[in-house]
Amino acid sequence: MKVYGRITVFPNMPARISRLYELAYNLWWSWHPEARALYSTLDAELWERVGHNPVRFLSEVEPYKLEQAAEQAEYLQAYDSVIKDFDHYMHPRPDETWFSSSYPELVNTTIAYFSAEFGLHESVPIYSGGLGILSGDHCKEASDLGLPFVGVGFLYPQGYFHQRITRDGVQEAIYDKLHFSETPAIPAVGPDGNEVVISVDLPGRRIYAKVWKLMIGRVPLYLMDTDVAPNAPADRELSARLYGGDREMRISQEIVLGIGGVRALRALGISPSAWHLNEGHAAFLNLERCRELVATGLNFNEAREVVAANSLFTTHTPVPAGNDAFSFDLIDKYFSSYWGQLGLNRDQFIDVAREDQGWGATYSMTVLALKLSDHHNGVSKLHGEVSRKMWQFLWPGIDVDEVPIDYITNGVHTFSWIAQEINVLFGRYLDSDWGRHVDEQAFWDQHIDALPDKELWRVHVQQKEKLIEYSRKRLIQQHLRLGEGSTQIAEFGQILNPEALTIGFARRFATYKRAALIFRDLNRLHKLLNNPQRPMQIIFAGKAHPADEPGKALIEQIYRASRSEEFKGKVILLENYDIDMARYLVAGTDVWLNNPIRPYEASGTSGQKAALNGQPNCSILDGWWAEGYNGKNGWAIGEEREYHNQEAQAEADSLSLYRVLEEEIIPAFFERGSDDVPHRWVGFMKEAIRTCTPQFSMRRMVKEYTTRYYVPEVQQSKGMAENNYERARILAHWKEHIRENWNKLELYVDGRRDGQLSLGEGIDVHAWVRIDGLSPDDICIELVYGEIKNEIAQPQFARPMSFTKRELDGSYRYDIHLQPEESGSIAYNIRVVPSHPLLTEKYELGLIRWA
Repeated sequence: MKVYGRITVFPNMPARISRLYELAYNLWWSWHPEARALYSTLDAELWERVGHNPVRFLSEVEPYKLEQAAEQAEYLQAYDSVIKDFDHYMHPRPDETWFSSSYPELVNTTIAYFSAEFGLHESVPIYSGGLGILSGDHCKEASDLGLPFVGVGFLYPQGYFHQRITRDGVQEAIYDKLHFSETPAIPAVGPDGNEVVISVDLPGRRIYAKVWKLMIGRVPLYLMDTDVAPNAPADRELSARLYGGDREMRISQEIVLGIGGVRALRALGISPSAWHLNEGHAAFLNLERCRELVATGLNFNEAREVVAANSLFTTHTPVPAGNDAFSFDLIDKYFSSYWGQLGLNRDQFIDVAREDQGWGATYSMTVLALKLSDHHNGVSKLHGEVSRKMWQFLWPGIDVDEVPIDYITNGVHTFSWIAQEINVLFGRYLDSDWGRHVDEQAFWDQHIDALPDKELWRVHVQQKEKLIEYSRKRLIQQHLRLGEGSTQIAEFGQILNPEALTIGFARRFATYKRAALIFRDLNRLHKLLNNPQRPMQIIFAGKAHPADEPGKALIEQIYRASRSEEFKGKVILLENYDIDMARYLVAGTDVWLNNPIRPYEASGTSGQKAALNGQPNCSILDGWWAEGYNGKNGWAIGEEREYHNQEAQAEADSLSLYRVLEEEIIPAFFERGSDDVPHRWVGFMKEAIRTCTPQFSMRRMVKEYTTRYYVPEVQQSKGMAENNYERARILAHWKEHIRENWNKLELYVDGRRDGQLSLGEGIDVHAWVRIDGLSPDDICIELVYGEIKNEIAQPQFARPMSFTKRELDGSYRYDIHLQPEESGSIAYNIRVVPSHPLLTEKYELGLIRWA
């Protein structure tokens, strides 16, 4: 029949265990194994069949099994313990969470976090890869730390695709309907008690989105869905798929995410004091916030100051083509009725986000986000450097190191990714409550040696055996579907050698990640994989975007290799990589391999999950590993440099990879003591745990975001709102005044142009500034100096010059004594930059005048 509605009917729940329903509707269970066990122990086979989804599980479990559980003392004891922990977690005392004890005055504020995807659990497939997993982990840790935090995104009815690989190795994308009645989502309601439905205008029509609510511990996540009446069929499909469709679909989705997301929060009665844009997909939200303020009487420049003051933009993409940008024709089509509401004409609206780096001007979501936020960051130290170079053109005249894009290196949510057996091991040997110390480096330095080599190795071998069993089941399922015969199926039941060195490579199959790099020299690889004394095997997993033909070709190449006589049983490709599979891989392989083209990996987090479980990384010095590698916690591939020729880079990196495997990794793994424990290898494992667990934890990351960005943004938000946005008006008018008069500024300098000094000697430098239309309070005069390397001056120090007097000709004189503190060749210059006490970022205007 044609389906009109879909309702999930639950069996009658015995009163004694009735809160299993409540627990199912809070994803707190997703990082608490004891909570998941309350469902899986009732019917392990059903738990697997429903994809570890407790909501669906409760609708399908046999009622008699619930009744039996309600009478079993052992089950009730476990149930009571979990419910007690859950209640304590959800309703802590103020002094029991990090945020409320650190910032008690801010507990009634709200931090809003916008992302196009959230990777929470395999049963909620609204994520594609690392960006979504990071967003999900961010919400979980915000909950753990007690942040007043809300997430905003899309609830995609078809989610991201399920991957099937054909007999020829071709990736097929299968989209299954996600039934909200079977997910832990409930309709969001506003202060009036009614379900929230918001609307946005698209060309020629208005579309509506229903808002759903998921609880991530203490954090509410609000997700919009356009599959509602009275939307037309095409608009009902707008939020159907993650990263699907053409450019018009993309701009429509991002309008709903940004503009609709702000309207959803308003309808819910939520007024955030800090706004976090996780990647440029949500950048339209700050246009909507400006529109709201313009409607109250501010002009656009004033509104921009208010909005930017409490906005943080995190960029994740070091590849120019990966940053969303739209043609001006599309902007005309979708925003012609919008820019007037901002008090702007078309050219002014376009200029807010114009990007033109030589291949044609576009409306850039990244530029829009950068210009409408005062705080910006990359996701690793190296990525921060790359981002400053990429976007330096927005701050012309400013040295790349001073471009206002900082970095906070990504981390992972510890208890979502640690294997339960490792968790128990840490509790036994490190501290029964070791989780309280996740981000404390001193704790790991002090306690890691208490972990016995033999016990850590024993638990690792268990995880490896679980991975092999899991892989065999998945391969059998895959090849039964492909119609393989009984002989081939029997082979899959014995595939993978528990004694072999097992390398894991699992991530998105984007070409820059170079999944097939290890196949560059097939003869050399064949020798590595087929040495009977020191066997090695590789497990691959990952999806390519459905439109990424080169990425899909890599999958086909690796699949064909896995079925060839040379590599059969030694190279494995598992289909449909998801969070569930990732947990097995990051805990069960021996080495985590990562070989992207440096510096295209913004951060990467899969290797951090592996390290948490005692798995050393073997990786290019890119992303987080450029910070994490110390020579004792894993291995580095290649050099810490970039190449102009990618073919030369691939050749050099592959040779380095083979050498590291042959000379370092394989010998260390197979070197066994009299107790059959590879003690030198376990040393790498323990060092990976010691160094990576605290440094690359989501707890460290969220605390850093809070102290460096969220709290200052909340404080700036309060200051901006005072006296009818007086500070914003003052700052906006001052900036307009500066821009109007900047070209009139003249700078003259008198100081030694060359020569020698002895250490301890110095020189006097004088500067005269003519500033018609401006005052000395509007500017800062600085002497900038630094060493010279390879004939390039590297600015290292900036010293403010002192105002001395006003000359008879009207110019202002400034003086400074330069006395270098170290020997060597230095260069110096004088510069003028705008200065105002209300500026949050020294170079935000992008104006600078050098002598």
